[in-house]
Amino acid sequence: MTVKKFWRIFINMVFWALTAAVGALAALVLIYGNDLPDYRRLATYAPPVATRLYASDGSLLIEYAAERRVFIDLGDMPQQLVNAFIAAEDQNFWTHPGIDVMGIARAAAGNAARVLGFKVGFSGASTITQQVAKNFFLSSKQTLSRKIKEAILALRLERAFSKQHILTLYLNQIFLGARAYGVGSASLMYFNKKVSELTLSECAFLASLPKAPNNRDRAVERRNYVLRRMVEEGYITPDEAAVAAAEELNINSGFTAQMEPEFQYFAEDVRRQLLTDLGREVLYNDGLYIKTTIVPQLQRAASAALAKELDAYNAAHPDADQPLQGAIIAMNPHTGRIVAMAGGRSFSDSSFNRATQARRQIGSTIKPFVYLAGLESGMSPTTLLLDAPIVGWRADDTMWKPENYDKKFLGDLPLRLSLETSRNVPSVRLVEKIGAEKAISVAQRFGVYPTDMPNINLSMALGSGETTLEKLVLGYAAFANGGRAIEPKMVDYIEDRYGHVLGGAGHEMIPWQDGLTPPRGTMENQPLSDDQSLYQMVSILQGAVERGTGKQARVPGHTIAGKTGTTNEVKDVWFVGFSKNLIAGVYLGFDTPRPLGRGAGSHMAARVFADFMKTALRDEKNQPFAVPSGLTFMRVNRRSGASATDDPDGMIITEVFKDGQSPNPAPKKVQAASDARVGGIF
Repeated sequence: MTVKKFWRIFINMVFWALTAAVGALAALVLIYGNDLPDYRRLATYAPPVATRLYASDGSLLIEYAAERRVFIDLGDMPQQLVNAFIAAEDQNFWTHPGIDVMGIARAAAGNAARVLGFKVGFSGASTITQQVAKNFFLSSKQTLSRKIKEAILALRLERAFSKQHILTLYLNQIFLGARAYGVGSASLMYFNKKVSELTLSECAFLASLPKAPNNRDRAVERRNYVLRRMVEEGYITPDEAAVAAAEELNINSGFTAQMEPEFQYFAEDVRRQLLTDLGREVLYNDGLYIKTTIVPQLQRAASAALAKELDAYNAAHPDADQPLQGAIIAMNPHTGRIVAMAGGRSFSDSSFNRATQARRQIGSTIKPFVYLAGLESGMSPTTLLLDAPIVGWRADDTMWKPENYDKKFLGDLPLRLSLETSRNVPSVRLVEKIGAEKAISVAQRFGVYPTDMPNINLSMALGSGETTLEKLVLGYAAFANGGRAIEPKMVDYIEDRYGHVLGGAGHEMIPWQDGLTPPRGTMENQPLSDDQSLYQMVSILQGAVERGTGKQARVPGHTIAGKTGTTNEVKDVWFVGFSKNLIAGVYLGFDTPRPLGRGAGSHMAARVFADFMKTALRDEKNQPFAVPSGLTFMRVNRRSGASATDDPDGMIITEVFKDGQSPNPAPKKVQAASDARVGGIF
């Protein structure tokens, strides 16, 4: 055979072989390429991204995600991180068309040698582009048809998108263990760092994870392998690799963005609200930035104050069949922004939030609303109320005889003194004068009780109705803010993954524009009471802290007003108090109600309040409550309500009067408490 004839035959063989290969490839594309997913949607790829919850100071509280992912643009990634993945996963990435023919040949040769008994590891030939095709569109089944589809998709992706876009998709989608998808999330999970802060050693470690993402036993060995590959590809020098290999890998045991336990009750309430407002899909996959109202310093102080009181009680009662529980909530009385919330001693032991979910009788904390009804009807702080035995009949024909906590009766008492010392019987007589419906309607107007509350009766003047601590605190907030009804607010604003503000949860935000004016007043945002009656009540509540039942709530150097509350048999104890710009409420009781026992009382709740407020107001200047115009201040005898000039004996205080009101006449003599009994339907 001549040389010329040999070359003719060889060229024909090559031609027909190539023709056959092209024909086979065309057949494969025809068979497998028609029903492939639409890869063009990756042009606007928006992956599921973790929603992150932040405190008011910008510190991370927790993240919500079905898959942990933080999307990072390629330009924001360290170049050595990109190089590490290319060296480890696809050395010809920048030059191949989507599939790597040389890589396939190497893999085939290596795997064949392995079958023949040589000690050569199996190797794959999937490029980064093929991995993108598989991760986004295909299953992980090791079948020939899947590999063919993967290759076809990879070729199409390379024609449609730039290498940079494909690499961005890959580095944000690849699973890297510990529920972390993408390098941004993995950097936080393993090192608690942003990708921009990663060292060369840490970059190499992350690049070693795609082959075995959940096996960290060989972390150092795999990290060092990637460093050697980076040297071989010319990305780093041998000296740089040696320094990186000597670096200790401080891998977290599993960073989960877990918040401090003190914040869990608040965060769970936020999560429940957002699930209602936004839906599960948006909350867990849309990568929202949620700025909450919680103030970390105040949250820690509130949790510590509550825990201190609960732990002291539970340690003193080790044989109790259940631990004492409680709650504290603090907010700005002008805006409703919740700055601290603890719904129990331990969220891990019980996720039930006793600040927002527990409906309990509120005892004497209802009295300020009842007494405000009296002030609105024309009574003054010196109006006398009779503290003497009273018996009546309930609607169910059972007898009711209200008593004072000390089992004593003191005769005629000024309204102020009765409330400051939380006398029950004068409170009942006040309700009897103005009517139960009118008295309880104030609590309804202030949002403490529902407007459709059934069976309103005199016993409700002593707090037999039920509500939550949150609603009670919101009601008291109107005393501090001039009578405005406010809504609780846990979220300041929400941004989507692109930085667009969505607004606070449950609230529509109106973009600012020149000439925008506040909306006209409506019935809903008009004051809940007149400012003079409100100030008289604030003054009385200030007296309750300074010299009444709320002495334990005093904060040295600060003006504080508030009210204690105790239910029948001391089953629940309360305190709600406020300074000019901060209000807090405390509740203590057993989840299954039973008496707290000897020595227990509302002073326990007041003590929690004081411990919290001492921290909260430590760096604040004292601010007295604002005084509306038209009021007159006069010195009076606290016990009689008479002018200090006419009755100078005993405690003298400053009283506040509306126009037309004045101190009581001087008492002629001290009379014993009347033994009068008044019947009625209670």
